Amino acid sequence: MLQSLRTLPALFLASLLYAQAPAQQTPPAPPPAAAPPQNQQEMAQHDEPATFKTRVNLVVVPVVIRNRKGDAVGNLTKEDFTLYDKGKVQEITRFAVEKTAPGEIKESNKTIATPDGQNAPLDIPDRFVAYVFDDIHIDFGDLVRAREAAARNMAQLARSDRAAIFTTSGQVEQEFTDDRDKLNATLLKLRPRPIARVGGGRQCPDISYYQADLIQNKHDPDAMQAAIVETIVCMNLQNPGAAQQAQQFVDGMSMQVLTAGQQESRVALLVIKEVIRRMSGTPGQRIVILAGPGFITPELQQDKTEVMDRAVRANVIVNTLDARGLYTDSIYDASRQINTTASLRIKAMIDRQAASAQADVMAELAAGTGGTFYHNNNDFDEGFRRLATAPEYVYLLQFSPQNLKFDGSYHSLKVSLKNAGPLTLEARKGYYAPKHLEDVAETAKREIEEALFSREEMSDLPVQLKTQFFKSGDQTAKVAVLAHLDIKKLKFRKADGRNNDNLTVVSGLFDRNGNYVQGITKTIEFHLKDETLETRLGQGVTVRTSFDVKPGTYLVRLVVRDSEGQLMSAANGAVEIP
Repeated sequence: MLQSLRTLPALFLASLLYAQAPAQQTPPAPPPAAAPPQNQQEMAQHDEPATFKTRVNLVVVPVVIRNRKGDAVGNLTKEDFTLYDKGKVQEITRFAVEKTAPGEIKESNKTIATPDGQNAPLDIPDRFVAYVFDDIHIDFGDLVRAREAAARNMAQLARSDRAAIFTTSGQVEQEFTDDRDKLNATLLKLRPRPIARVGGGRQCPDISYYQADLIQNKHDPDAMQAAIVETIVCMNLQNPGAAQQAQQFVDGMSMQVLTAGQQESRVALLVIKEVIRRMSGTPGQRIVILAGPGFITPELQQDKTEVMDRAVRANVIVNTLDARGLYTDSIYDASRQINTTASLRIKAMIDRQAASAQADVMAELAAGTGGTFYHNNNDFDEGFRRLATAPEYVYLLQFSPQNLKFDGSYHSLKVSLKNAGPLTLEARKGYYAPKHLEDVAETAKREIEEALFSREEMSDLPVQLKTQFFKSGDQTAKVAVLAHLDIKKLKFRKADGRNNDNLTVVSGLFDRNGNYVQGITKTIEFHLKDETLETRLGQGVTVRTSFDVKPGTYLVRLVVRDSEGQLMSAANGAVEIP
């Protein structure tokens, strides 16, 4: 497995564990005619690592509106927007305006409880910037220019900011930190690291992933003919069967390039998705800067949609920088010219189409998350300056597609303003329909995950959060997270003389830099008699979760959800262990 995923162990392994482990099943209820077992346990508790899997329900469309000066506008209302799905007007069922300026971020808990019972201020960073370098696809010269500009940008970050460095190859990474020396040392390790492409240097014929897709999947005769002519020239084939020999060679080479390209694009999307998952637990403004030449995703449209949906739900803005700078037509690249003018023109046309397709993916990732795409410009210092700051206002339009078919088809989106005037609009361009309906267990798991990796407090259920700690040695300690619940407020289902409900309690720990440390899920099954509910448990129940940790400062996140009422509460806390 890639090193990049090993450096995100808790989150990536969580998704693997969930995928491999069988789902926990609720014990089936007795048949209606059967009497309930007299010795049925009234409460049962199950503990397991907090593992999650994400799916998509509502379609979320981020929109950024700017005035003539380029400043984001935040005073519009739901009635100002019209949203179309495949040309049909959709009802905007949820509308929100996210104000992302760091100074406006609200933290529900900026203090921690000290051993003497007093509250002390907690230094919580309020902006997290992840610099993601696509070292799989980038050229060395472009990477050097991008990393040097990134270093200058990092030097200008505020002291309360945290920065991290990730690479799509996963071979060089630095977790979130405020240590500028560590960041600079990591930047110096960056270099191109293709993981699946055939050979090294210029190939004969020089077939790109885009051209290979045209040849193998779209059966484009011009793309095939250009590659055949190039093969004849670069291999100096002069025998009578040269064309047939070249065609066979092109067919094999293009299939290898296609397979390699698919693998590299898949890995790049997977790493970006895991970085977003990683950032979803940070307690402030969340920005990803993806720097690279772009890449194409002809067979990975669903994967790309999942990346954007995850970013939007986690309140992560993805900004993108085209590290190629000013575009130069390949027809002026002498190293790529061959001795046939027609073939050269076709090759140049394919290269232009490929460059545009690569840029389109970068633009789509930015627009689909409320971000900015910086391209066709060699001023990388200005690019990183813009991209390290989120737009001050992002509108989130949500809707439930009408008569949605679960067929994986593409749905084009269009957002317009009823009175645009001098304003410009950037919005998500489309999405892919899911291929199957999300079941109840997946929905619950997704909602709990989104709540855990958030800072928003919810209070559908009456829950009180307390933390305790004790040290067992100089480098060992135990943190206890106590959740007190008033279970009378649960929406029990009455069956066979019992009050039934399942309660999921998830406790998560994050370090002072917002890094996810660990989480534990407790599932409590209630089959309570009326007397037990009214008397013995009338004051509620306390669920205790313990973590073995090292001394330090930890942020605590508690999420509680019941299965019958589908109500959820979430609370924030913190603990400092000297």
